[in-house]
Amino acid sequence: MIIQILVVLGFFAAIAWLVGNVLTNFAALDKSFGFGFLWELPANYDINQTLIDYNNQDTHARAALVGLINTGLVAIMGIVIATLLGFTLGAMRLSSNWLVARLAYCFVEFTRNVPVLLHILLWHGIIIHTLPHPRQALGLGDTFFLSNRGFYIPKPVFEEGSWVIFAAFAVAMVITILVRRHAKRVQDSTGRYIPALWIGAAVLLGLPAIACIAAGTPVSFEVPALRGFNFQGGLTLIPELVALTWALGIYTAAFVAENVRSGILAVHKGQREAAESLGLRPNRVLSLVVLPQALRVIIPPLTSQYLNLTKNSSLAIAIGYMDLVATLGGITLNQTGREMESMMLVMLIYLAISLVIAGLMNWFNQRAKLVER
Repeated sequence: MIIQILVVLGFFAAIAWLVGNVLTNFAALDKSFGFGFLWELPANYDINQTLIDYNNQDTHARAALVGLINTGLVAIMGIVIATLLGFTLGAMRLSSNWLVARLAYCFVEFTRNVPVLLHILLWHGIIIHTLPHPRQALGLGDTFFLSNRGFYIPKPVFEEGSWVIFAAFAVAMVITILVRRHAKRVQDSTGRYIPALWIGAAVLLGLPAIACIAAGTPVSFEVPALRGFNFQGGLTLIPELVALTWALGIYTAAFVAENVRSGILAVHKGQREAAESLGLRPNRVLSLVVLPQALRVIIPPLTSQYLNLTKNSSLAIAIGYMDLVATLGGITLNQTGREMESMMLVMLIYLAISLVIAGLMNWFNQRAKLVER
């Protein structure tokens, strides 16, 4: 107890010294501490990727919010790519097909042994220098266009009455969850299989579509069109966003693949043999028997990979993608001179994001772990 008390006292003494040092230096520089700079007008800089309305006459808080949304966009899309590709590669590493297993092995070893920053620069250079200019853009019909200035897709425009579609989607989500739970209860009690996945997909797609038609189709699409030297209208995924997301996704997927491989190998081969003796197909053995047991080994390191991907998104500044670090921790910091406050906010925001991801994954881990009688 005495040692613990001394450690705690030492910790608070160090914090007090740091705070006192900061206050002394602020006083010497005749500076104050506060966050009022966030609402100063104008921010006076443009952001190349915005999902909400923003212009350079908005506040620094608005610019920081845009940067935060851009960080979240990269993190979410990167996690999806890393998960899908990582689980696929992990299964391929254990394939009985020699060529498939060797290809997956080469991909994993090359990708994870090259620094992630080089991956980002490589893919950014490939997109910028190999894709055509907007006037020669690759097009899918007259709707989707791909050029070295970005990927252009139609933008949904929600008109009056579109809330019905969102309400229908929420109801469809509830129905899907209830169907999945009912299917699990039936399978546990009787062994009868109900295709909850297909039923849920039909409900999620069908109910909002029916609501949209019933409400008079209150959603239209703004299609991008070439005007002058570039496309106007629609949604634009800039090259920096595509390169950053793809590079982070494939880099993290290499580590996820090894986590998946170790989790599958941790399941005793007798489990697979018992499932095969019942006549289950290999894909059903993997999805129904092996992976549910392997998840207890896969999820903890998978959480770390998701956290690493989210934090690695701060490397976006290397290719000019305006994320949280580039806005609040970069231009806003330099323009306002509020380095202490800006970096504190950036650190706290990343900490909050990481804690949310860790909390969700810990909840999922509790649901997936084996429960003994």
